[in-house]
Amino acid sequence: MPRQRDVRPIPVVYRTARCGLRITRAQRRRLTGLLVSAGDVWCCVLEVNAWRRARQDSPLASFRGLCGELARAGPGTFGELDSVGARSVLRRYSDAWFAAAKRRAAGDASARFPRRRRRIVPVRWYHGTFTLAGRRLRIPTAKGCAPLWVRLDRELPYPQNQVRSVTLVYDARRLWVDITAEVPVATYPDGQEPDPAQVAGVDPGIIHPFAVAGPGGQGLLVSGRAIRAECHQHLTDTKARQRAVARRAPRPGQAGSRPANRAGPAPSAGPPSPA
Repeated sequence: MPRQRDVRPIPVVYRTARCGLRITRAQRRRLTGLLVSAGDVWCCVLEVNAWRRARQDSPLASFRGLCGELARAGPGTFGELDSVGARSVLRRYSDAWFAAAKRRAAGDASARFPRRRRRIVPVRWYHGTFTLAGRRLRIPTAKGCAPLWVRLDRELPYPQNQVRSVTLVYDARRLWVDITAEVPVATYPDGQEPDPAQVAGVDPGIIHPFAVAGPGGQGLLVSGRAIRAECHQHLTDTKARQRAVARRAPRPGQAGSRPANRAGPAPSAGPPSPA
């Protein structure tokens, strides 16, 4: 996705949807390898800047300078990770470095430059570098590697022509794909715009899922006490069932308990020995 866009007559907003993946073990291994390779790119940038600090040189933080170092490294340096995915890691590092520099220039002494190593780093591919056909997604790989097709676990909530980037992430011990789309803001013909004097406020909550206040003191309150009471009753019933089962569970050493099962059956008494 370009950093700057031309002024458009229709305003747009960017929305991101997270989708799971239906993959095989081999696909999971390749996708994890891409994230690990992205972590290697991150660690290489940290090493380069550590050497420059040791020589008292200026840090290498600009995106253009980092891309030059990546080009000098040559293809195939980071496994199956292609240059577009590696440049997304460099962009992430550059943004984090300049954000910390801006905060420190403003007097924030708690701002820290990115110097922490990461094993895996999210990888992003922009529009034109990936292929999305229905639920099938082709993730770019380095030149000479086999194509990597994966399947999403649900349909996209946006039209495919509005998708601008995909990001491979690892969260909660699972692989995900964050799909970002460019959604146009709703517009109205001249003379049919909503009345700005008619404003309604919506406050989502727990006890009351929605509290809506409109003009003229009008309001709508949706009560959620019945739903919360049902959840509390379900929790109470679950605890009661657990207590009942715990009372009937055999004690350690009794027949049916796990220690007794591991110990095996007690030896039976043999016939009395002759006197």
